[in-house]
Amino acid sequence: MKLLDIAEVAKRSGMSASRLRFYEEKGLIESLGRRGLRRLFGADVLDRLSLIALGQMAGFSLDEIGGMFGRNEGPQVDRALLEAKADELDQMIRQLEALRHGLRHAAACPAPSHMECPSFRRLMKSARANLERGGSPRNRFRRASPQY
Repeated sequence: MKLLDIAEVAKRSGMSASRLRFYEEKGLIESLGRRGLRRLFGADVLDRLSLIALGQMAGFSLDEIGGMFGRNEGPQVDRALLEAKADELDQMIRQLEALRHGLRHAAACPAPSHMECPSFRRLMKSARANLERGGSPRNRFRRASPQY
């Protein structure tokens, strides 16, 4: 089995060594030993890191991703969990499309000011509702989208 030191894994994966150490602390990856002070990993760690990155792109937490990895086995992905995450993404896409539509409308709106545009006011109302529910402006309007 070919072993890669942490610097090589970092280079090939594009992840920092500190991130790799963090993933190891969380049990997401496992080093197989050391060469001097450097951790050594099997080449299969790159596949595992790809799965972690895919899970994060889909919106899974590191704890959820960790739950999908069994010991000495491939990933044990709950298909119902994947379906639920796909449904969440569908909802987010609808919300982002509504937001995009509202922004395009506001950019071309003939109203004298944006504050006089009913569509823009609905967009602001949606943003306020998101904030009141504890969402941040960076949440991309996850829970509320204006209807146009």
